[in-house]
Amino acid sequence: MFKKMLIHTKRGIKFTILFIIAVFLIVGTIAFLYKPTYSVFINGEQVGYTEDRSGLQHRINDYVEKGDGTNNNVAFVQVDKLPEYKLCLLKKDIVTNDDEIFNKIKDSGVTYYRYYAITDNNEEKTYVGTFEEAEKVVSDLKSKNSSNIEKIAIVEKYETEMKDLVTSDEAVAKLFVEPPKVVTVAKKGSSAKYAASGSVNTKGTTSSAKANIGITLIRPISGVITSRFGASSSIRRSSHTGLDISAPRGTAIKAAASGTVTFSGYKGSYGNMLVISHGNGVQTYYCHCDKLYVGTGTQVSQGQTIAAVGNTGNSTGPHLHLEVRVNGVAYNPQNYVY
Repeated sequence: MFKKMLIHTKRGIKFTILFIIAVFLIVGTIAFLYKPTYSVFINGEQVGYTEDRSGLQHRINDYVEKGDGTNNNVAFVQVDKLPEYKLCLLKKDIVTNDDEIFNKIKDSGVTYYRYYAITDNNEEKTYVGTFEEAEKVVSDLKSKNSSNIEKIAIVEKYETEMKDLVTSDEAVAKLFVEPPKVVTVAKKGSSAKYAASGSVNTKGTTSSAKANIGITLIRPISGVITSRFGASSSIRRSSHTGLDISAPRGTAIKAAASGTVTFSGYKGSYGNMLVISHGNGVQTYYCHCDKLYVGTGTQVSQGQTIAAVGNTGNSTGPHLHLEVRVNGVAYNPQNYVY
């Protein structure tokens, strides 16, 4: 009995040794002919093999976060399908293709750029690459007392197309608007007379028709109309060439439309007066002002504060005398505003 058990034990040991040798030979053959690698799939399609899964994925992640490194304004790259990996055995004579796989990912990506728009009155005017540059633009405009500084803003942008960027100095030069200059010549009671510059037509030529002026006017002030166009009065020699709107002294007067100041200063019975030319012979007159904030030659925008309500010239109380003229002929302002 013991002898039979010994025989069986010897046979078992031999079988085990043979099995181990066979396994060793199989593993050795596999190791000699094959290498462990990863099969790579994109959107379910096999695109190649990689031995360094972590290295390839790190390279892809870095590209998604920073782009290819050629543009510092890349915010990120949007890639819809990232690769999937499956472990497999690959014959050693088959070459992996990490670069090809990476380029497939790169070709499918959509690059988003980050930059900063500087806006004036909500309109994008110019672009810089960093927030620090944008802040410097605003700071420089403030220090230069640019008259549009209250309308300047910074907007962070993320777009797939890059804008043409400028330096902060170039942006300041493009956005800067000269601050208004006021020159006081003499005093009349509590109101100043302003030195006149430019030319103005104050003839009493009027028309009751409605001319096509080609622009839209806004109200220069809010107030009560105290004298309408064409009205007669003991304080004037001809019919009224404009519209009188009563308001407290110092009330801000805004430009009814954008244009160029062609007269600024004191003009006899009109008192302190501004004239803005809007093109095609169209002009607006702002009279009896207490203060004038812009001079001849200044470009003004619609809604910009240009003067303050006053009581200068031939005036019985604080108000704005508004005229609308086309080629020197006065038309009823209420055809266009109020």
